[in-house]
Order: sequence, then C-alpha cells, then structure tokens
Amino acid sequence: MAESDVFVPKPSLPPPSGSVGVAGWMRANLFAGPFNTALTLVALWLLVSGLVPLFDWAVLRGHFSGGDAQACRSGGACWLFVGERFRFFIYGFYPAGQVWRVNIVLAVTAAAIGALAWPRTPGKRFLVPAAIVGVPALTLALMHGGVFGLPVVATDQWSGLTLTLVLSVVGIVMALPFGIVLALGRRSKMMAVRTLCILFIEVWRGVPLISVLFMASVMLPLFLPEGVQFSKVLRAMIGIVMFESAYMAEVVRGGLQAIPRGQFEAAAALGLGYWRTMGLVVLPQALKLVIPGIVNTFIALFKDTTLVLIIGLFDVLATVHATIVDPAWPAIAIEGYLFAALVFWVFCFGMSRYSQALERKLHTGHKRN
Repeated sequence: MAESDVFVPKPSLPPPSGSVGVAGWMRANLFAGPFNTALTLVALWLLVSGLVPLFDWAVLRGHFSGGDAQACRSGGACWLFVGERFRFFIYGFYPAGQVWRVNIVLAVTAAAIGALAWPRTPGKRFLVPAAIVGVPALTLALMHGGVFGLPVVATDQWSGLTLTLVLSVVGIVMALPFGIVLALGRRSKMMAVRTLCILFIEVWRGVPLISVLFMASVMLPLFLPEGVQFSKVLRAMIGIVMFESAYMAEVVRGGLQAIPRGQFEAAAALGLGYWRTMGLVVLPQALKLVIPGIVNTFIALFKDTTLVLIIGLFDVLATVHATIVDPAWPAIAIEGYLFAALVFWVFCFGMSRYSQALERKLHTGHKRN
C-alpha cells in the first residue's frame, strides 16, 4: 500500500466562538429562542427598574457618617441609626461591662461550628461530643455567671442577636436527636412506644408555635414542684425543642421509609442487632437522603425564634422594633428592618449553602453517570 494511501486524521477544529464562553452560556441559557429572550428582557427591565432606585437610596444618597439624625436630611438611607444602635441589636440589655463574656461564647461557638463543618478537621469523633457538651456548659457558665467570680446576669437580660443565636443553636442541637428517637419510636413494633410517639408528634404538630410558647411560659410552672422555677429563656428553649423535634421526626421518618428492605435483611444476615443496624446501616443512609428537609427545618427554627417576643423576650427583630419608635430617630423603620432581614438572610443562606455542599460531598442526589 502506498504511503499516500495511509489515512492521517486531521486535527479537530475549535468549537464555534458563539457556542463557548460567556456568549455561548448567554445564548444557551438566556436567549435560547424568542420566548426565553422575551422573558430575559422583561426580567432585566424589572431588575433595573427596582435595583437602580434602591442603590441610589441605600448607597448614593445614603448616610454612613455623622453625629445624629440631623445628618440624615437628604432623603437617603440613614445607616447612622444602625451604627448607633448596633450594640443594642447584638447584645440587647446585657450589661455593657460584661459583653466580653458574650463575645467569648460567640467566638467559641463559631470556632466549634467551623471545626465541625471543615471536612479535614482531625479527631472529629472526639470533637463532636466535646462540642455538644462543652459549648452549652461554657455558654451557661459565662453568660449567666455565678462561677469563677463572675457576677450573675439574669436570663431576662439576654436579648438581641445573642438570644436569637442561643435559642437557635440549642434548638438545632437538641431537636435532631429527639426527632431521631421519635421517628424510630413511631416505627417501633412495640405498640405502647409507637402510640406514645405518634401522640407526641401529632399533638405538637397540631398546635402553632405561639401557643406552644404561651403554654411553656404560663402553664409549665404549674407542673413544677413548689420552689422550682424556670426562667423565661429556659421555658422558651423547652417549647422550641419540643415543637421542632416533632417536625424533625417526620423528616427523619421519611428518610427511614426510603431505605430498601434489603438493607435491613442484609444487616440481619450479618448478625447485627436492632441498634447496630440502625446506627451503622440504616440511619446514615436515611439522614443522608433527608439533608434538605433537615436543613429546611433548621432554617424555619432559626426564623421562628422571633416569636419569643410574645412572652417578653427580645430577639434581634424585637430590639429593632423597639428602637424604631425613638423620637430622636424619626422615619428610620426601613433601615432597621433591612438590617434585621440581612442578619436572618446571612445565617439562613449560610445553612443552605453548607447543606448543598454536604449533599454534593455525600452524593445524595443519586445521579446516574
């Protein structure tokens, strides 16, 4: 065969310039046909018509420096108010000379959450129980005082963002294990256990959280022995944990029902008992499947902490609401509520993004290759 007859493949041609890069992405996602193009143009018009005036009010004409409300006279956003009341929004009525205790608690809590969330943190099997036990103990010792010579700060003075975070972290840490136990109890073969768990879940899910907080604040002291008293914060914690654990139980139960029967049979064939089967085989798979539902419940819990205002506790939203009626700062309600909205969005968005990262790591989507 002649040398000229040998087939020599030619090098591949580059893709058309309009199908790659930014232009290709825009053509595929924003301008793929007349209908998508029209929707894109309408969306852009709505964004521009809404964001441009907001940017002008909040940034271009906004006031970021000055001594008092007299500096906010141009019609722009008065961010001086947020700066002036920032300490009250974060610490509330906590004594000014003792806020260093709150700062230590917030720093330790953030460090513990970051260490648990970071995938390469060594010794997590020891860090998890240490964080679950140590962080609440440190929070109680520092914030309440009465030990190591620290003056006592009554829980009625816990308020602002500090109270919101305390209620949220305690609710999240306690609601998940309680929810798992209730979900397992609802699927139990023992009729008494199953009936009690079903009654608990249905009763707590059948009433609004406002009613739960009222009952925890007013009725709970009636069932306590004489001389035993719980603070409002502790009563609110108990009500929130009981309420959210009922919802968490149903989320976990959905994950348990999604596990194939073969997993139970395989564990039984290996000689595993009930608790080892649940702890080593079933629960890891079930919790992995319901990560979105668990995080959604956590986000709802974080936002529901604003309802503690009805029993006389001041969370971050309540502190904002209490300050916007100050006659020294007229017409600043929008700035205060925007600050509260930003605080809630940052924490909720952070939980959402972490859950998505955890889903990708654990392949909870079960996508086909």
